[in-house]
Amino acid sequence: MLEHYVKKTLNARVYDVAQETPLQAAQQLSERLGNTILLKREDLQPVFSFKIRGAYNKIVQLSAAERACGVVTASAGNHAQGVALAAKFLGIKATIVMPKTTPEIKVKAVRARGARVVLHGDAFPESLAYSLKLVEEKSLVYIHPYDDPDVIAGQGTVAMEILRQHQGPLHAVFVPCGGGGLLAGVAAYIKYVRPEVKIIGVEPIDSNCLQQALASGERVVLPQVGLFADGVAVTQIGEYTFDICRHYVDEVITVNTDEICAAMKDIYDDTRSITEPAGALAVAGIKKYIERSAIAGETLVAIDSGANVNFDRLRHVAERAELGEQREAIIAVTIPEKPGSFKRFCEAIGKRQITEFNYRYHTDSTAHIFVGVQTHPDLDPRSVLVASLREQGFPVLDLTENELAKLHTRHMVGGHADAVSSERVFRFEFPEHPGALFNFLNKLGGRWNISMFHYRNHGAAVGRVLAALQVPKNDQELLIEALDKIGYPYWDETENPAYQLFLG
Repeated sequence: MLEHYVKKTLNARVYDVAQETPLQAAQQLSERLGNTILLKREDLQPVFSFKIRGAYNKIVQLSAAERACGVVTASAGNHAQGVALAAKFLGIKATIVMPKTTPEIKVKAVRARGARVVLHGDAFPESLAYSLKLVEEKSLVYIHPYDDPDVIAGQGTVAMEILRQHQGPLHAVFVPCGGGGLLAGVAAYIKYVRPEVKIIGVEPIDSNCLQQALASGERVVLPQVGLFADGVAVTQIGEYTFDICRHYVDEVITVNTDEICAAMKDIYDDTRSITEPAGALAVAGIKKYIERSAIAGETLVAIDSGANVNFDRLRHVAERAELGEQREAIIAVTIPEKPGSFKRFCEAIGKRQITEFNYRYHTDSTAHIFVGVQTHPDLDPRSVLVASLREQGFPVLDLTENELAKLHTRHMVGGHADAVSSERVFRFEFPEHPGALFNFLNKLGGRWNISMFHYRNHGAAVGRVLAALQVPKNDQELLIEALDKIGYPYWDETENPAYQLFLG
């Protein structure tokens, strides 16, 4: 198997349009982590991601008859731009089906490269189904984003360059994984040429389709995936890619949103470039690997796979990066409702910097405060902060890992609504397009009163929403049926302490 893919990689015709990207030392990160960290800068490709390699290698090998028919794909991101540029270079008509929720910057980028864009459906599965319909109706050739041997071989040229650019000791290569095209291509080539080098895949913890497939021994379909790292938000690993990864990938590491944001900041600090969330996965994985393994003096490569990120997402990234670096703690503290309590709390905090403070009167005797405090993972970890406050008599709840607190509560602390009864609280992900809220309200049918609502734009394809509804006990099952019918991902947060302390 490996020899077959290595031959295809060596013969891949990617350099008509792709560039050989640099393997750049991350000096600050290397010094901090005690290992040599090298970044493979695929964010510097003409379409700002590695996807041009596989897309072009597939399209350039089409027959004259297939080229005459034209190509089609479904994609909301980097693959779409890769197909568009490859087709334009070869003089082939390309149709890209994208969800209606696709950010305008990506739609314009695809159109600028000469492709016809069709906006269809609210999510990727609907776009995919429509693109396959075009294959049947118009005999277009479908270009798969990852599960195709020629696409895998094209992505494998990244590994070929890494080994050519760094011929010294190399201990591991960390690769972002969504559908697995890049990971499979890199694993196949490196394990054939340098089998002693570890290949480690990195996935978001809420989109870990490969990790779950390896645990099950077969491909599984995730019921839903997190969309923060939208470039790797895939519900099922590819068939070809899984066949390679299951044999030649040494390990899969998962990371959370905060860790991804911290890695984006790390890359910026070393390169002054802004990567997309999926592009920072490998760096996040390296940091977790080093912390877990306590290694030192090794040479580790992280593939920085892309830089297609909306500028307005960076506000959210900056907020979460400090949490990912463990440089901020979010805590809920109960203080007496009397003069001097706030001053006493600040004295208890000591010389630590307060990054955020939210307070609202609770009762005549106590108040709950929502506080952000600057910490340091080594010199002053948040565990020390929490223990110190408790020793000084302050009841403390650590909310640093609480998604409801980080996404919503910190922006809406306002006090309790004692007159509201039978309240159920849910966190939703709405498609980010006009009409999404109306669709939500229309399908609920006005049956239950909405007693709280919070929405905040994060510059992504989905909007994060917190909503509370007053639901009589006999209507509980009807509510869940209604929410399932709407089809938006949701989480029941009624028992979440961040809600109960500050909003309930």
